[in-house]
Amino acid sequence: MEFLKKHYEKVLLGLVLLGLTIAVALLPFIISGKRSKLQEDRDKILNPKIKELPPLEMAREEAAMQRAQAPIRLVLSGRHNTLNPVLWQKTPDGRLVKIQTGTELVEGVEVITNRPLYLKLSFDSVSGKGYLFGVERQAASRPDQRGKRQTLATKENPKNDYFTLRDVKGPPENPTGFVVELNDTGDSVTVVPAQPYQRIDGYEADLKYGNEKTWLRQRVGSTISFSAGQYNIVAITQSNVVLSAKSNDKKTTINFNPAPEPR
Repeated sequence: MEFLKKHYEKVLLGLVLLGLTIAVALLPFIISGKRSKLQEDRDKILNPKIKELPPLEMAREEAAMQRAQAPIRLVLSGRHNTLNPVLWQKTPDGRLVKIQTGTELVEGVEVITNRPLYLKLSFDSVSGKGYLFGVERQAASRPDQRGKRQTLATKENPKNDYFTLRDVKGPPENPTGFVVELNDTGDSVTVVPAQPYQRIDGYEADLKYGNEKTWLRQRVGSTISFSAGQYNIVAITQSNVVLSAKSNDKKTTINFNPAPEPR
């Protein structure tokens, strides 16, 4: 205690110097920590962490853009009546029919009957060194070409306007048959005196429209008129007739339903 009383000032100074030494030793660490803290605060200010925004809901806007890019097309035809008047027409039985498809009235046409139109080749007679054949083209477009015509074929000049004579069977003065090649198809067919050759080249039909009109012996290319409309016959087969409206080229098939034959 006496020592402390005599030297307390030195002891106190030593403690102060020791504290200063420790403080000086810790100063670099304190400065480094402060510097790191300042840098961290600086980075937070200059480079803040920004929360990513959620994606925008653009479905409605994109749909509007697509509609804006698509061209607007005005439909002025069809079944709507914005600019098209409703057309009503009377059928043969007096009913009023609303015209929607354009075939309501033409479907009232009936096929009464149809008949095949033949190409016929027949041997008529021996003429000098050749042979006379009869040719009947019932389906020809011109009426003056539909009747029977005679044409000559010889071995020296076997070809005519209709066929080419390829072979003569039997004695030349009394042949039993001929082989001819048709000019239009190239088919080889046989013609015998008792049995002419024939093939179907088309059909003609009898039509009617209720009790209003009847058309007999109509062919492809014929025109029929009814209920303020005109129709071309564009096809006739064994089972139907095809009509084409002159106003719009719309085609309608009329089936042929023959009555059953009596037993």
